[in-house]
Amino acid sequence: MSVKNILIVGVGGQGTLLASKIMGRVYLEQGYDVKVSEIHGMSQRGGSVVTYVRYGDKVWSPVIEKGEADIVISFEELESARWLPYLKPDGVLISSTQRLDPSPVIMGKAEYPENILGKISALGIKVIPLPADRLAAEAGNIKSANIVLLGAAARRQDIPKDVWIEAIRASVPPKTLETNLRAFELGYAE
Repeated sequence: MSVKNILIVGVGGQGTLLASKIMGRVYLEQGYDVKVSEIHGMSQRGGSVVTYVRYGDKVWSPVIEKGEADIVISFEELESARWLPYLKPDGVLISSTQRLDPSPVIMGKAEYPENILGKISALGIKVIPLPADRLAAEAGNIKSANIVLLGAAARRQDIPKDVWIEAIRASVPPKTLETNLRAFELGYAE
C-alpha cells in the first residue's frame, strides 16, 4: 500500500492530539507502519496545532509536504484555509464549521473572513462541513468535537468501524467514554 497522509489542524485545546493518537492506534492495529508528528504553535494562546499522521507499508518520514495530504481534518474554518495548500488536488477537507476568532479579530484589527468553506468548495475541492461543536453538545460535551470529526474521517476509510471504537475505548478516560462514543457515532453518521 502506498503511504496515506492525514493532516489534523486546529487551535490549542481542541483535541487534535487525542484525535491523532487514536488514528495512530487504529493504523497500528491494522498492521501499518505509522508515523505521527506534532507541531505546536502558540497553542496555549489560541495558536495553531498541527499533527501529521502517515501510514502505509513503510513510512520513512513523519512530515507531510504541501500537496500531499489525502485528508485534511480541520477543527476550525480559518485553519482549513491556512492549511489548504497541503491537500492533494483530489483530497478531501473535513472541516468543523466552528469559528474561533484569532487575536487580531478579537482586538478589532482584522475581520474574520466570511464563507471560508464555500470559497474552498468553489475551487473544486471536496469539502465535508460538519457542525462538530453542535454534534458534540448533542453527544453530551462540546469538548468531544474532535471525536465527531474523527468519526467523519473514519467513515471515509476502509477500516472496520469496531476498530475505531476499540481505539477510542483504549484512549479516552473511562468517565468520558460514553460521551465520546456518542460523538463518534454522530460524526460517523454525517
